[in-house]
Amino acid sequence: MSVSPTFRLDGKRALVTGAGRGIGRAIAEAFAECGAEVVLCARTQSEIEEAADTLRARGLAATAQACDVMDVAGFSDLIENQAPFDILVNNAGTNRPKPQSEVTEEDYDAVMNLNVRAVYFATKAVAKSMIAAGRGGSIMTLSSQMGHVGAANRTIYCASKWAIEGFTKALACELGSHKIRVNTICPTFIETPMTKPFFEDETFRNSVLSKIKLGRIGQVSDVTGAAVFLASDASSLMTGSAVMLDGGWTAE
Repeated sequence: MSVSPTFRLDGKRALVTGAGRGIGRAIAEAFAECGAEVVLCARTQSEIEEAADTLRARGLAATAQACDVMDVAGFSDLIENQAPFDILVNNAGTNRPKPQSEVTEEDYDAVMNLNVRAVYFATKAVAKSMIAAGRGGSIMTLSSQMGHVGAANRTIYCASKWAIEGFTKALACELGSHKIRVNTICPTFIETPMTKPFFEDETFRNSVLSKIKLGRIGQVSDVTGAAVFLASDASSLMTGSAVMLDGGWTAE
């Protein structure tokens, strides 16, 4: 009997939210390269169409489906009217860093509605489909190291990610009997086209690096490897867990 794990995703359907750019797009590409049929979901049709076209030009299986995950009814209808998914990546999220004294109700609602409410109900819709299909599955949410520690100017963001960590553990208990695994990915600061300008500020960059024990800013490839692991049978006994990609940030 072979003991070598497989990271292949052949024959599996994967849905990635927030897949038009950055980490979400990179995860979708990694899944497709491992053999999955990938559906890229985001609000901006042009972004996901371009991403899907790029993958198809390489002979990979990819489809673009424009949808706002905060539209609970619309997203649920989207899931109900197609074949079930084997993999869900809740990647869409946002942050509004500022001192708690300056946080408005609009700030709070914007972060919590996307980072928690949308994830909760998107997961509900996909999990229902997975259960009906009866072949198990893997659900993962892009959480954060901030779901395990605190930080100044991030009271809403930390609240949202701590909520996701609790939700993940509770749902893992519910869905285990259906062979559906539920986990989180918890990155430190990751360099993307959107975040790169922030790291050009030496003060900010040095403050981040002072907490990352491995001494470097995270790269998108650090996240895609974890996503493929959680999607594949290589993690078949893993559920209710958080994959820490923090370079040692939370080690102290």
